[in-house]
Amino acid sequence: MPRHAQSLTLTPAEEEQLTACVRDRRSTQQTVLRARIVLLSAQHWENQEIAAELSTTPHTVGVWRRRFARERLEGLEDTPRSGRPVSLATATVAKVLTTVTRPPKGRTRWSVRSMARSAGLSKSRVHQLWQANDLKPHQVRTFKLSLDPQFEVKFWDVIGLYLNPPQKALVLCCDEKSQCQALERTQPGLPLGVGHIRTRTHDYVRHGTTTLFAALSTLDGRVIARTETRHTHVEWLRFLRQIERETPPQLTLHLVVDNYATHKHPAVKAWLARHPRVQSHFTPTSSSWLNLVERFFRDLTEQVVREGSFRSVGELVRSIEAWLAERNRQPQRYVWRAEGAAILEKITRARAKLEEIKADTSRTLH
Repeated sequence: MPRHAQSLTLTPAEEEQLTACVRDRRSTQQTVLRARIVLLSAQHWENQEIAAELSTTPHTVGVWRRRFARERLEGLEDTPRSGRPVSLATATVAKVLTTVTRPPKGRTRWSVRSMARSAGLSKSRVHQLWQANDLKPHQVRTFKLSLDPQFEVKFWDVIGLYLNPPQKALVLCCDEKSQCQALERTQPGLPLGVGHIRTRTHDYVRHGTTTLFAALSTLDGRVIARTETRHTHVEWLRFLRQIERETPPQLTLHLVVDNYATHKHPAVKAWLARHPRVQSHFTPTSSSWLNLVERFFRDLTEQVVREGSFRSVGELVRSIEAWLAERNRQPQRYVWRAEGAAILEKITRARAKLEEIKADTSRTLH
């Protein structure tokens, strides 16, 4: 008479934790296997059935089934192994951690394998050391520090508009997104499906570009927009006139703009002088991140421009306009939450570090 495996009963908390472990992408394969064994055991599956389902052996299923019955969730963890832990020479560890900041000659960075060859270690050991010390030579972040002498004045001017807008006024974050390319993929890609991701060809046909002018309201997230073939002061003036027409005439308009020459053209200044209710507030140079409309442009790029395939500029413009119309029906307001003092402190530290690097470079050259 065949033996039946020991039945398991899970508490709701245990079942929830095991299910979360299976679904967590960060869980190891071993951990997921053990959790699935226990979950299927609680459904009264036999060891042979579980082994066939999970592509393992009945012996393995029996081991973890019994461990869980004795020790519950703690039984699914690995027990400490006997023997002395593997140790590395201090000099070897120091070499791996310090040399990573000095790329080998002719290369821009170390890889795990090149460092392993240089230090005489395995690539997995190098990876463990880098991971434990939060070293990521494969990643690079772009940055640009503003050298605007009026940085702090302009910074607080813009932040003040976000956090404490004037009474009877409307704050609009304005800019133009130039070079929106109408790219047509050379072949249709496969759609998203179970077991495979979407595909698209690496090559494309260029059909031209368009420029989107946008004014994002910080009050409710609505966007006033228009597309143009160029982005000179002529098109910018047309956009300013549109903004004035489409906003309540009793409100003062505060426009947050960058330092692009088009925004400071003599013709633009003359128009602003004739329309005193429209006031420009310039972000510091190299500080476009202060303008909330850039966050809107990122959404537009990700959801429309980059992922689409367009047979003409007109098709691209129609797609942008349709997306904008849908968005304005349920607008999303972008809220500035970062503290100004904390931002300035971070920028001060970055400037000090930049000056230190410049000084070190100067000493090395001389």
